[in-house]
Amino acid sequence: MPDFAFPPAKTTTLPIQDRDVLFPVRRIYCIGRNYADHAIEMGHDPDKEPPFFFQKNPDNADTSGVFPYPAETSDVHHEVELAVALGSGGTDIPESTALSHVFGYGVALDMTRRDLQGQMKKAGRPWEIGKAFERSAPMGALVTADRVGHPENGAITLHVNGDLRQSGDLNQMIWKVPQMIAWLSRFYTLAAGDVILSGTPAGVAAVKRGDRMEAAIDGIGALSVEVT
Repeated sequence: MPDFAFPPAKTTTLPIQDRDVLFPVRRIYCIGRNYADHAIEMGHDPDKEPPFFFQKNPDNADTSGVFPYPAETSDVHHEVELAVALGSGGTDIPESTALSHVFGYGVALDMTRRDLQGQMKKAGRPWEIGKAFERSAPMGALVTADRVGHPENGAITLHVNGDLRQSGDLNQMIWKVPQMIAWLSRFYTLAAGDVILSGTPAGVAAVKRGDRMEAAIDGIGALSVEVT
């Protein structure tokens, strides 16, 4: 077997609550506008579109509890989301069996350079420059599905410096977890290590250096991140 031209990149991993092993991240899929109130606040009609997804890079996931304010932007927004971590996958997965592929769940933030995303939207170009930048996906420890089941409801919130910014419930998701898995598997071969960020409720807003974000999902966990 030939050697590498240089050392391969380190595998990004997520901790697992009460487990001594780590979850290796393969891909990160993100659904857009999956809460009606957020779709409306972004200027869209939630009743008139099928689901759509964009991707972050696996190494955008970060568990350090620190979010360095990124370059080339003056408008970075928080988006609290449920992370769905897959333990297996496939293609054309039926909704009826989709949850059997879920390894566990976690709390995540989809940090967004909103000004750059807006520029790309106006130009009809991809969003990666606004979404898939370094450390743009802060995440907490996963909790396994065999411990918490598959939550269909539960409060999802985000506070900044103690002030409530986002508040919703998992039951408000337009496309539920089985539907997201089934839809994605029509276009991609899903596999163990894939993570799906399942959308954010209304209230997205800008952060600045020195802010502390406190995200939480009932029954799943909490995530504290400082903007530096």
